[in-house]
Amino acid sequence: MTATVAAEPEITTTAFARLGAEGRLLNPVLKGPTHKPGRFGFRGELALRFAAKLADEARPPELSCDQVIAVAHAGEPTLAFFAGYLLSFGHLKEVADALGDSLGPTGKYFVFCNNIDLSRRYQVPMNGATFYVLPIDEATVYNELLELLYLEKGELKKLDTAGKTDRVADAALKFNAVFDTISYAEGVARIGPVRNPNENRPV
Repeated sequence: MTATVAAEPEITTTAFARLGAEGRLLNPVLKGPTHKPGRFGFRGELALRFAAKLADEARPPELSCDQVIAVAHAGEPTLAFFAGYLLSFGHLKEVADALGDSLGPTGKYFVFCNNIDLSRRYQVPMNGATFYVLPIDEATVYNELLELLYLEKGELKKLDTAGKTDRVADAALKFNAVFDTISYAEGVARIGPVRNPNENRPV
């Protein structure tokens, strides 16, 4: 008898299904099975607020969560891991609303924001899940995650995008640090002005 090979997960069997159907998973560098059995990965942008459509013209979203790295497992209703970048903490509610029922109480969700104090890290409960909200210091979500999760960049260099995503997700799923817990409203009251990421850069 020949051994049967397990089918790779399709997006429709994961918590990405609705997000994909709504056209929220944009500009992917990864959108497919990873090397872990039953795991589906996404790296790209998450559309939060869509622009009004003009005829058949496809327009970019008015607001998105960028540099997203996320995984879901086949047959599970919620995302296991999600990380992304926001220009302002104020948009966290739109992330929580867009993800909606794909959030779960056991998932690990990280959002890096441009306008919170560099010395502060928060846990923000929203929609039955907890977001770890952290500052971003002129770096990428990927690099910030490597530092946060104590992963060596050199060890991951030889891996492909799916392999890197697996390693980051595996470490993130074990993350259990405790930060100050604040409400979304408290966070909004504490944030600084939104910095233009292109400010002071040569044209």
